[in-house]
Amino acid sequence: MDSRPTFDFPGPLRIEGLGLHLREWSDDDVADLVALYDDPEIDRWTPVASPFDTEAALAYLAAAEQKCTEGRAVQLAITTDGERPRGEILLFPGSADERDVELAYGVGAAYRGRGLAARAVRLVVHFAHRHVGGRRVVLCIEDGNTASEGVAKATGFVLAADEPVVRTTKGRDVVLRTWSHLGDDGPHGG
Repeated sequence: MDSRPTFDFPGPLRIEGLGLHLREWSDDDVADLVALYDDPEIDRWTPVASPFDTEAALAYLAAAEQKCTEGRAVQLAITTDGERPRGEILLFPGSADERDVELAYGVGAAYRGRGLAARAVRLVVHFAHRHVGGRRVVLCIEDGNTASEGVAKATGFVLAADEPVVRTTKGRDVVLRTWSHLGDDGPHGG
């Protein structure tokens, strides 16, 4: 039996709950995407281009659409009203083990400290367990990223015994530790 996750959803994909509306990106989001991702913390902890300008945003959205079309990833804007993005959450086959569903997220500086990342993670973990399959849901977090470690702990993830994942990003090797979700207890748990 093939346990690789599948990312072929009838579009457009929307996930709602916990005061959030997760939706696919649109071309209307370019200015908001620049405002969210042209940020030192996003630059520090993610592989996103820096500086992140309109050209980078257009390329990012085109790549997100291509990955979605090919079933390689789903990238959703985190909104509270179904409109204005406050961040993003991604789900894709795990980089260390393609049988895993890996999540990644970023929240704009103006919207941090409101629990958006934790709520988005809870929703997408629940969605992944119900609709994606795979062996387990994981986060890969760089040592020192205490904010992401806090989100992982708050949403039911525990540090796994996996070997560290090494990715080369922006000309440097980044060592990531894998956090595994304990199981699905609905979008309100964790």
